[in-house]
Amino acid sequence: MARIDESRPFIPVSIAVLTVSDSRELADDRSGATLAELIEKAGHRLAGRAIVKDDIAHIRARVLGWIADPEIDVVLTTGGTGFTGRDVTPEAVKPLFDKEIDGFSTVFHMLSFQKIETSTIQSRACAGLAQETFVFCLPGSPGACRDAWTGILQWQLDNRYRPCNLVEIMPRLGEHRNGRGG
Repeated sequence: MARIDESRPFIPVSIAVLTVSDSRELADDRSGATLAELIEKAGHRLAGRAIVKDDIAHIRARVLGWIADPEIDVVLTTGGTGFTGRDVTPEAVKPLFDKEIDGFSTVFHMLSFQKIETSTIQSRACAGLAQETFVFCLPGSPGACRDAWTGILQWQLDNRYRPCNLVEIMPRLGEHRNGRGG
């Protein structure tokens, strides 16, 4: 059964938040603010927060910068995962993935279905590993961000979560690149 093992010390991770929007600024970015609040409340470090326009080059440049930063463990994007002409976050970010985390999308849609039923098919939420950084692309609504955090990310980004979590494998993410993998 899944649980938090209180005998283990909590290990905070560094998380950057990118809002993708043509119409938002930091002052009215409710989704980015929701994620920032949840990150800090959980005891993690908010390593960066930015807003970029719905543009593949701008999104990719910001995410690449954070992936290259050895102090950032996780990047969360919010926005641009729908189907309109300006929704290009998956197109910008997926080519950066070394490995996709298919289960994230599946579990996100399972959680989302409980609230919005079949409307969940309108989200292209996705996740992957880019070099040694986890990247999660979330929808642009505060509710969807909260659902992704409380239903998935708060657990997988907590090293005390059992039976397993993403934090405990972070030290081994670069094994192949560092010549230690098999």
